[in-house]
Amino acid sequence: QVQLVESGGGLVQAGGSLRLSCAASGHPSSTYSMGWFRQAPGKEREFVAAIRRVDESTYYAASVKGRFTISRDNANNMVYLQMNNLKPEDATVYYCAGDIYYRGHNDVSRCPNDYTYWGQGTQVTVSS
Repeated sequence: QVQLVESGGGLVQAGGSLRLSCAASGHPSSTYSMGWFRQAPGKEREFVAAIRRVDESTYYAASVKGRFTISRDNANNMVYLQMNNLKPEDATVYYCAGDIYYRGHNDVSRCPNDYTYWGQGTQVTVSS
């Protein structure tokens, strides 16, 4: 079992930055990759970014590439999402997730149903 707790959400002006944190406890080494997803009311959960444990390869949704950076600190069981140049359309709840399965060489899953562990979410609000 892995427990995930997100933090770092809040209110920021458009163009500003936030860093989300995800603290993992239990057996986080059981996860092959960690991801960030977001979900707006009435919409499906959307892939944002992911990072593999073995080689720290990173993957991004096209909508955030170049603005967001995912990173991890395996020693402290933390995963981060640095969000720069935030836009109003980035405002929603962000979730940290862990995938326990190997998805192939140099790949991760972008499907929320493939992730086993989830945090409770943290709200990001962007004012225009």
